[in-house]
Amino acid sequence: MARLLIVHHTPSPAVRQLLEAAVAGARVPELADVDVQAEPALSATASDVLAADAILMITPANIGYMSGALKHFFDTIYYPCMDATRGMPWGLVVHGNDDTAGAVSSVTKLAGALTWRQVVQVVSVVGQPDSATLDTVRDVGATVCAAAVRT
Repeated sequence: MARLLIVHHTPSPAVRQLLEAAVAGARVPELADVDVQAEPALSATASDVLAADAILMITPANIGYMSGALKHFFDTIYYPCMDATRGMPWGLVVHGNDDTAGAVSSVTKLAGALTWRQVVQVVSVVGQPDSATLDTVRDVGATVCAAAVRT
């Protein structure tokens, strides 16, 4: 069975809504044969990544960067996963109150250094997510989940 790993840091209600939308998108009936594992960034391990077929990351933008929790995740998994996860399909959802560019850039650089394969455009959300944004995030969840099957 294919596995999608959703690594998240959800300290705010807005980021929690984005996580819930992504999980809902990944759990559509057409993708029922994919195991969806949502794991907080502070507890996600290299073993979780190595067992996954695709990864979706959800983070707030904090002071122009990804959350410290997501940075900790990358620090923990980088070397153990570097060679074994080349080509891993990935996606990213970032929430910020005013700017997400630094967070998007930092995650994109690390995913590139790991030679992961981006399968969907980054979703950058500024302010409170509206229904159209939540629909987009559901689509991202489904797209990255489907990529786990095609790996």
